[in-house]
Amino acid sequence: MTQHNSAILLIHCHDQPGIVVAITDFIHSNGGNILYLDQHVDEQCSVFFMRIEWDLQGFAIQQDKIAEYFATLVATRYRMTTRLHFSNDIPRMALYVSKMSHCFYDLLARYESGELNVEIPVVVSNHEDLRLATERLGIDYHCININKDNKAEQEEKQLALLAQYDVSFIVLARYMQVLSDDFVRHYPQKIINIHHSFLPAFPGGRPYHSAHQRGVKIIGATSHYVTAELDAGPIIEQDVVHVSHKDSVDDMVRIGRDLEKIVLARAVRHHVHHDLLVCENRTVVFE
Repeated sequence: MTQHNSAILLIHCHDQPGIVVAITDFIHSNGGNILYLDQHVDEQCSVFFMRIEWDLQGFAIQQDKIAEYFATLVATRYRMTTRLHFSNDIPRMALYVSKMSHCFYDLLARYESGELNVEIPVVVSNHEDLRLATERLGIDYHCININKDNKAEQEEKQLALLAQYDVSFIVLARYMQVLSDDFVRHYPQKIINIHHSFLPAFPGGRPYHSAHQRGVKIIGATSHYVTAELDAGPIIEQDVVHVSHKDSVDDMVRIGRDLEKIVLARAVRHHVHHDLLVCENRTVVFE
């Protein structure tokens, strides 16, 4: 079956009468067929959120003019913040990885099978361990070692590399380096991270051991956009699994890594499908 190109519009603004009518009338009057519409009102803050998608076959406005027309006819009137995407734009994802490879291999498998509708032109690492696994798929691999003395210089190299490969967004697949504020500013809401959810109760390098000693009953994973404040960005996806006294530390590590793979893949899918928008430091995720 032929799949037509569609427009995906993400909107948030102060809640007020007439918004939905104005948006749908704009699409209908220009010959668009709505494929998806979901909305939410945060009554406490009086903020309206919407994701709407429509088929562009036969749409009266050229694709490169839609944002301009919508701003003039609708968005300015309601003081909307909008983001417009198109389903035929395939995002270019850079993978960042260190030595822990579970999330890396999971995303590569989903990419190779066609489950993730992305291009992966480059993998960046601070170790050589995963070069062969990357290059077998024809993906370029760049090892850039970082320490406290060369961090600024090496991040400049990374930024130049990302620009060279025309990267749309970055996924930190257990990349064990903290990105600088300056680096993050170059990719706002375009860097996705994954980590276990034991923070802040069990910090340090052996969180599963600490959690096991305390007899925790839930293991969790959190994926979020990276901001200047460490591990405090808008949360995209989370999940938990119950454990018990019967589970060893090794069991908990295995369960936690499996969960991290699933949660990160969901977060990447939301980003690629434009299923979420960020307002302040919160996400609205449309299912």
